[in-house]
Amino acid sequence: MTSPTKLPHSKAALRKLMRQRRRQLSHTQQTTAAKKLLHKVGTSVLFRFRRRITFSFARDGEINPNLLLREALRRGKECYLPVMNKVGTDRLYFRRWQKGQKLITNRYGIPEPLFGKLCTPLALGLVLVPLVAFDDAGNRLGMGKGYYDKTFAFLRRSTRQSPVLLGLAHECQRVEKLEVASWDVPLSAIVTDQTWHKSSAQQQNFNQ
Repeated sequence: MTSPTKLPHSKAALRKLMRQRRRQLSHTQQTTAAKKLLHKVGTSVLFRFRRRITFSFARDGEINPNLLLREALRRGKECYLPVMNKVGTDRLYFRRWQKGQKLITNRYGIPEPLFGKLCTPLALGLVLVPLVAFDDAGNRLGMGKGYYDKTFAFLRRSTRQSPVLLGLAHECQRVEKLEVASWDVPLSAIVTDQTWHKSSAQQQNFNQ
């Protein structure tokens, strides 16, 4: 496991640095990372016993969960993708997706299902969350739009064990400490191509 990256002076600079770093990974490195992600998450207790799981399609150098999505479908799990195609909406919807179903591109260039059963955030079991940077406390830096924080804000005021928010990242996206805002929702854990990083506030053991 590598040492965490020291922070630039601003979130904008950190986003630029982390996005550049993951885009510089070679095709071979990305392929290897995706296979390692499949093994680390696919063999976990968390993945085995959660039935409704959300995914997102990788872009901009993100670690790719597609192999994990295929495995989830093979196991008969309900797989959902985030939907944000309503202009002016600041929360995510989650629509079930099955292989072969039509996808459209939203305003950020991300594929999302046009049809399929909707699932409320409360009814989800496991949410695989993309991120730009993370720290060992389970804090996440996203793209700055706040979709995940607003959608799962209820978790800040609850002792619920579900849904579990699991961040997916390359190890090179780890930093020493992120600045936290009052509205930020911490992740339960982060899994990278190298290891699991359990949130300092999270007592569950997900990776055995």
